[in-house]
Amino acid sequence: MPNDVREGAMVFEQIATGGCQSYLVGCAASRAAVLIDPEQSRIDEYRGLAAQHGLAVRYVIDTHTHADHFSGSRELGKALGAPVVMHRLSPAPYADLRLDDGDMLIAGSLKVKALHTPGHTRDSMCLALDDRVFTGDTLLIGGTGRTDLPTGDPHALYESLFDKLLKLPPETLVYPAHDYKGRSHSTIGAEIADNPRLQKTERGAFVEMMQHLDLSAPTHLTEALRTNMSGGKTVDQLLAEAAAKVPFMSLAELAGRIGGNSRDLVVLDLRERDAFESGHVPGAVHLPRGQLELRVNSALPDPTVRILTCCEFGKISTLAAATLRELGYGRAAALDGGVKAWREAGHPVET
Repeated sequence: MPNDVREGAMVFEQIATGGCQSYLVGCAASRAAVLIDPEQSRIDEYRGLAAQHGLAVRYVIDTHTHADHFSGSRELGKALGAPVVMHRLSPAPYADLRLDDGDMLIAGSLKVKALHTPGHTRDSMCLALDDRVFTGDTLLIGGTGRTDLPTGDPHALYESLFDKLLKLPPETLVYPAHDYKGRSHSTIGAEIADNPRLQKTERGAFVEMMQHLDLSAPTHLTEALRTNMSGGKTVDQLLAEAAAKVPFMSLAELAGRIGGNSRDLVVLDLRERDAFESGHVPGAVHLPRGQLELRVNSALPDPTVRILTCCEFGKISTLAAATLRELGYGRAAALDGGVKAWREAGHPVET
């Protein structure tokens, strides 16, 4: 649940999405605000919270290139007419404003100072604001960011922590980009005293510890990095866009048409040959997805024919049906559920 705190001239919302933490911070007098580390799935909620408080978001800020979730910054920046802010070393092409160490953003009475704190990623920065600091993945409650992902560096993290961040006043409130135990914040002093990783105060011991954490990779590592670094689309976005452009056919409808010997339908199986030969919808034509654009003219010479694409699970076929429609096959549709669902429903297959 969002955490709404009003302290003097500040409007403060903390929004948790699983273990991800985002922050909407506003000036009560001017209604100007900044949004920090937004998560893509909560875009409507961020906009609703800003409207609820009468806030105008002046800056959308990512503290670093996230590897474990999809950033909502690009979409929110466009929707709100606000610049996307990242450190100058960020690879994201959609960053509108790039900060150096010590640069400050002003939104009404809010003065947000950027502290370059590489280590988790080379573009990591913390954001100091009045009595608090938003630490991204540099400093977590009872932990630190990992250094084994792309551009991570345990030596740089040591310097960012011990030579910069931990020199803030001990009463400074710490708000990280992640916490998986339901905690909202800590303080610099509490972390110095109790954070196990910060007890390794000698560089060699700290680096040794970070190099042997043996952590599992984030669930969406490759796709999240690719999307957040390049501004490219996620697979879910591509599927949603494709699904909006094509109709679907149910398993029962296809079964009825096959049983009735319908001639006005080409079932196009997009799987690789071994999968096709192990069992396919009776009468299906085989055309692997990777060859679709190259062979479509010879395989489907009549652009007016009704085409039903199918794959194992129904995702590749959705993308392919959208492609076919873009190529001029205006009657292309996709099988809802794919061949796996067809088989599990007890419908016949050919080998």
